[in-house]
Amino acid sequence: MSDIYLVPGLRTPFVKAGGVYAKHSSIDLSVPLVRAMAEKARPDFVVWGQVITHPDVSNIAREVVLDAGIDPTIPAFSTTLACSTSFMGAVEAGAMLGRGGAHLALVGGSESMSHVPIALKQRVADELMMLFAKDKAAATERLARVGVADFNLPARGWANRKSGRSMGEHTEDTVKRFGISREDQDARALLSHQGAIRGQDEGFFDDLILPFDGVGTDNLPRRDTSAEKLATLKPAFDPASGTITAGNASPLTDGAASLWVADREGLARLGVAPTVKLVDWELAAIDYLHGDEGMLMAPARAIARLLARHRLSFADVASWNVHEAFAAQVVANLRLAADAGYRKERAGVDADLGAFPWDRVNPHGGSIALGHPFAATGARVLSQAAKELAALPSGSRGIVSLCADGGTGTVGLLERV
Repeated sequence: MSDIYLVPGLRTPFVKAGGVYAKHSSIDLSVPLVRAMAEKARPDFVVWGQVITHPDVSNIAREVVLDAGIDPTIPAFSTTLACSTSFMGAVEAGAMLGRGGAHLALVGGSESMSHVPIALKQRVADELMMLFAKDKAAATERLARVGVADFNLPARGWANRKSGRSMGEHTEDTVKRFGISREDQDARALLSHQGAIRGQDEGFFDDLILPFDGVGTDNLPRRDTSAEKLATLKPAFDPASGTITAGNASPLTDGAASLWVADREGLARLGVAPTVKLVDWELAAIDYLHGDEGMLMAPARAIARLLARHRLSFADVASWNVHEAFAAQVVANLRLAADAGYRKERAGVDADLGAFPWDRVNPHGGSIALGHPFAATGARVLSQAAKELAALPSGSRGIVSLCADGGTGTVGLLERV
């Protein structure tokens, strides 16, 4: 396989769902990015993702290519792995390079969490389909009587299909199982906001963001937040004894993000030098239905296995970009990846990885502060990590880690050329 290189792409500003992007679909958010990226070079193919699917869009990647008005002969396909969607898009693209004449891929994802499809319950849909096939007048009359009880409403915040519980509820299990304190969660959330604000003040995001609909910067990082303010927030998922709040969890977000995945020939077409390689990746899964860890703990295993495979310690990694679905999940995954007993029992790793360098995590903020449009987060994290590594000496390494619904986790090892 050819070396796989990552080049940071553009993203929209990430904004709170139900706000300034409320009238825009996931396709609307994606089109300006794809158009702007394609002005730099013609991709051999496009990989794009969307987690909250809509029945009228079977392949968002192709719809975005066509709506962007770029060369309609560019193939495009969609991918999805919950919050790891565009990370896996990059992995898929990398595996395709050097084959079929492909050298340059445009990868990304988008999510309009303001535009959530509300579907009829299956029994009602079946009844209507049967009526429309036999008696359209009766079907129309039944349709006029559709009420609230006939809809599947997203009242529980995207509950998992198998468990019927939300990510937050599952993460409260992790909190209790591993003793993650409210103070540690709030501290991680505060660091996320401080890093994001620092990144904005220093101009770190300036060449990563394409203004959209009059918005030029992320509107979720809070300059005025503090440990004291975070401590006043009430539990969001377990009112009686929970510790996860709106302040130490990622917010509902609208946005889109992209990046380039290329081999050396693709880089030449972009006119950029080789800078950051995607060296390897690990995809892990846990039994969240019968296990005792909680749903979002697969990254702990993936991190340990990936480092051990390359005979690396935590100290050998200069930059850690970890998706912050919840601060509790970040703390738990990194603590357990550093726990020798857990690594051996759950990940099958005996190697001594050393002490974990907490000061290297998300230096320019993470999903708690920046936001989390599901399918866009992987591309945002990879672009951010690649830009950070590009400023470090040759040979520096980075880790990108994302948890995802369904008990999966994806981790990538990056290296500065």
